[in-house]
Amino acid sequence: MTEVFEPIRFTADVVATTPDGHVLLIERGWPPFEGAWALPGGHVDPGETSRAAAARELFEETGVRVNSADLLQLGAWDQPGRDPRGRYVTVAYLAVVPGDTPITAGDDARTARWWKYDDLPQLAFDHAAILATALKGAPATTDPAGTAA
Repeated sequence: MTEVFEPIRFTADVVATTPDGHVLLIERGWPPFEGAWALPGGHVDPGETSRAAAARELFEETGVRVNSADLLQLGAWDQPGRDPRGRYVTVAYLAVVPGDTPITAGDDARTARWWKYDDLPQLAFDHAAILATALKGAPATTDPAGTAA
């Protein structure tokens, strides 16, 4: 019997929210979903943790800097077909930042914008499911170091 291996890519996404009910989204600058709104995020680099990648991608795409230790892990999304480029597994994190946090689109983000929770656009990938998890309340079973509490 021959084993079949599927290439799997590893990413990190961030749900950045404010205490006054806004979430930070980017408009994607290239395919897939070019021009669609999405959570900030991207590939985990070699030798990098998903938590560090999440903080780095948030800064690169929006100009928002957070300490990676302050990110709360929401979970992993690994549904086959969640990305049209192939098999992608993402770990999503929650960052709560002050309501007056300035943003500047960068990297592969055309624009970045704060959106009210009750007035969100359609989101790319499965980011609506990730956002729904964050807005329901983050799980209390993971501490910032990523170990079970």
